Amino acid sequence: MIIDMPDTTTNHVSKRLAHLRDEGGAVALGRVLTLVVIADEADIEAAVAAANEASHEHPCRVIVVAPLPGGSRAPRLDAQIRVGGDAGASEVVVLRTVGPLLEHTDTLVMPLLLPDAPIVVWWPTGGPERPTAHPVGAMAQRRITDTTKAEDPEGMLARLAETFRPGDTDLAWARVTLWRGLVAAAVEQPPYEPVTAVTVEGQAKHTSLDLLAAWLGHKLRCPATVVRTPGAEAITRVVLERKGGSIVFDRPDGRVVTITQPGKPERRMALPIRSLSEALIEELRRLDPDEIYGEVLTKGLPRLETTTRKKSA
Repeated sequence: MIIDMPDTTTNHVSKRLAHLRDEGGAVALGRVLTLVVIADEADIEAAVAAANEASHEHPCRVIVVAPLPGGSRAPRLDAQIRVGGDAGASEVVVLRTVGPLLEHTDTLVMPLLLPDAPIVVWWPTGGPERPTAHPVGAMAQRRITDTTKAEDPEGMLARLAETFRPGDTDLAWARVTLWRGLVAAAVEQPPYEPVTAVTVEGQAKHTSLDLLAAWLGHKLRCPATVVRTPGAEAITRVVLERKGGSIVFDRPDGRVVTITQPGKPERRMALPIRSLSEALIEELRRLDPDEIYGEVLTKGLPRLETTTRKKSA
């Protein structure tokens, strides 16, 4: 069910939610967090769809804040409430506004926050240079950016490293969780030789390459290089060099990875590129600071070397 509330206030929206709860039963019971999404108009539906998918594992209230289309500067708030089949296992409130309300999003969303529940803020398209300086970011336990969607992914990742605070995270990091498990399992098998160098290859502007390579270089205490390939899809190849021969992970099609290493038969495993909802679900699984991500961002990233492979004719 979708309820439109043009030219309204968050007070009226809050009362309408309470009325819906009284009418339909415990609509909001069992919610474990409030997810605030700071979006542009073009991002709203994709962000709500991903949040609805994530809500099946993490029941929550989703509050989307976006600029009101049309360019009007007169203070105005148009709201939309989505419950039931239009909201997954959550309840969704979309707030479109302009002027001072858009500049003070903390004041705007405060009447709609679930009491005594953690606050998570998510920017579907990039994010601010300093997430903790954002009005909602300052009061959130977790701040989720997505550097893969930024206009300058590498530049934004570098700025996030400079301004990192506990509670910050990035969907580019969530997208390498399966890679991290796969590589760690291979390294921990005989012959237990140290890794002397790491290379991660893939999509030219995909920051998951940087974070995976930075993690490997930091944890294995070896040089790490990112090779950017125009036209590639996400992470396509990871090479761990060792004295007795390299461990190579090849995923040229973005679906199946082939693992080769000396003295062992070739293995193939399904490793599809993670969807937006899968990455969001991964990040919502923990509400405490991700210390490993912080180390990778602040200690591993500065040591990276990068090269760009010329596009083949």
